Amino acid sequence: MKDQELEVKFHIRDLPAVEVRLKDLGAQQVQPRLHEVNLRLDTENHSLTSSLQVLRLRQDSQARVTYKGPGTTQGGVRVRQEYEFVVSDYQAARSLFKALGYDVAMMYEKYRTVYDLDEVHVTLDEMPYGSFIEIEGPRPESIQSMARSLECSWDCRVLDSYTAIFEQLRAALGFSFRDLSFENFSSLPVSLGEIGIRPADV
Repeated sequence: MKDQELEVKFHIRDLPAVEVRLKDLGAQQVQPRLHEVNLRLDTENHSLTSSLQVLRLRQDSQARVTYKGPGTTQGGVRVRQEYEFVVSDYQAARSLFKALGYDVAMMYEKYRTVYDLDEVHVTLDEMPYGSFIEIEGPRPESIQSMARSLECSWDCRVLDSYTAIFEQLRAALGFSFRDLSFENFSSLPVSLGEIGIRPADV
């Protein structure tokens, strides 16, 4: 459905090698490597987080507002209701949400490169705690097919969001900082194996 997101993530050791495979398959780059800053917004009592909803304001080449509903699993992939649209003024959007009672609960950043192949969308994500790809498509079967083409082990797929992974790391390793930033992780050796996430390209 148009307002649904179907995706899986894979932790990747060698992101350039995956990019080479994408190009060999004929995928087209639709977004060059961009730095993203994401603000996750919530009420003072964290009502969105507690009901498994996400309200996000993102700045990359444009400013975007995203809403995501609670997720389910279908055919081994993550399915969530999603609405996303571009706004013309990032600061005005942030001020509007603040006036409505939604303030910044956390900031997270990444570098993202995007490829499309037929009906499948593949993002190459450099996170402060490691590299990932996301595969998004209209059906679980198309996502599984792309994972096989990219030689990613399906058993290593990750269904959690990047912020949920961060919260698991915080709990496991005792981080006290709020934001998922490159600066906060610059001097921290982090193993995602601590929370059971294995590289899919081994």
